[in-house]
Amino acid sequence: MKLCVFCSASEKIDQKFKDIADETGRIMAKNNIGLVFGGGKLSMMGAVASSVTANGGHATGYIPGHLNESEGGHSDIEDIHIVDTMHTRKMHMAENSDGFLVLPGGFGSMDEFFEIMTWKQLGIHHKPIIIMNAHGYWEPLLKLMDHIIAHNFARPEHKNIFDVIQTPDELMKMLSKHERFKNI
Repeated sequence: MKLCVFCSASEKIDQKFKDIADETGRIMAKNNIGLVFGGGKLSMMGAVASSVTANGGHATGYIPGHLNESEGGHSDIEDIHIVDTMHTRKMHMAENSDGFLVLPGGFGSMDEFFEIMTWKQLGIHHKPIIIMNAHGYWEPLLKLMDHIIAHNFARPEHKNIFDVIQTPDELMKMLSKHERFKNI
């Protein structure tokens, strides 16, 4: 099984978020869940990938050429693919994973989350989507979604498109509720 993780590549974030990424990677590797990620070496993205591989797991990264040149791909990961565009990156990440985990992140993470959430809403995929609301980070986004539903811009059942957890320790229990991950 492979889990696609969306998260921050900013080096300016609080260490507690990098620690969340590190712990998430450790738990994934311990449970034989491969990582699919954006291929970068910075911040949470680098931390989750380094943790997965340091704990005996496998990581597959997809990084656009322009980001590989400006930020650098994760040099410790053997399975790195340099792609042409951000769109191609997202396509490969979605096609090569069995589910999605959204850790704290910025606009790029939100772009990735909203795209896969919309695809699930439209029936393009049926993979689990989990938001890790670590340290309450995604609370404003979750309130915005309630606001959107309250004003009838989305149906109430669309809130069921994704699950929310608070800590890495909750990840395996939440994944096991989904058919694709029943036997982990």
